[in-house]
Amino acid sequence: MNDERFFKDRRLPFAECRCSTDSTRSFKPHLHRTFSIGAIDCGEASYQVGERTILLSAGSLTLINPETLHFCNAVRKGEKSFARSYSMLYLDVEWCRTVQQSLWRVESFVPVTVAVLDHPGLYRLYGRVMGALMDPEVDLLEKEQLLIELVGRVFKKGCGPQPGKRLALENIDRLKEALSSNLREELTLEGLARSMGANPYTLLRRFKAATGITPHAYRLNCRIELARRLLQQGMDIAETALECGFFDQSHLHRHFKAMTTVTPQEYRVNFIQ
Repeated sequence: MNDERFFKDRRLPFAECRCSTDSTRSFKPHLHRTFSIGAIDCGEASYQVGERTILLSAGSLTLINPETLHFCNAVRKGEKSFARSYSMLYLDVEWCRTVQQSLWRVESFVPVTVAVLDHPGLYRLYGRVMGALMDPEVDLLEKEQLLIELVGRVFKKGCGPQPGKRLALENIDRLKEALSSNLREELTLEGLARSMGANPYTLLRRFKAATGITPHAYRLNCRIELARRLLQQGMDIAETALECGFFDQSHLHRHFKAMTTVTPQEYRVNFIQ
């Protein structure tokens, strides 16, 4: 049965997702004002852009520049259309331009020069991004990081050579302080970058180069360290979860065990002073 789902996180207004399962529906030639990335999850599709017709299957990413006439339909054999499952990610052009400006000295959006990227690593990353964007339990900071990483890598692969840009050193200690403070507060990469006068993608890349982990992973570690201290003091597990910025007790349980190999209850019961 055909299933169509659309999703947009109000906190990330520059991104919209679409997931279609077992679809045989056909599009007329059309265009979007967004930059679009798509992928086939199952089956095949016939993608036409300009004078080219490309047979798509799982493992590749489709790249569609803004205001580019195209259509992507089910493969037909005779009178029969074969179902395909696919997803699309629609991205605001101005937001994409800020990602490009972290990579190159450019003033306006740089179109991609390829229609399809055959890159298994980016295909897998795209799947992670789509899953994260549509999961209400995934931290907002993690969603932003994954999205920026994907789009930055897509532009590096999909755009022609651009003038290089020297990256200014960021104040890593200042960012660490912001990430380890107010752990109940919801942070965004955009907000952190704005407070430091930096580009979000540049900030993410410099922090990861300096620390070996992403800002989200660093903040998650800070939350677990605080949880350990609070549990040592005898705080209730549910209260500890909220105090450390987790959605609920099960959210804390999952991450605490992943980092310590024990549950919060096991840690609390077996901690000896």
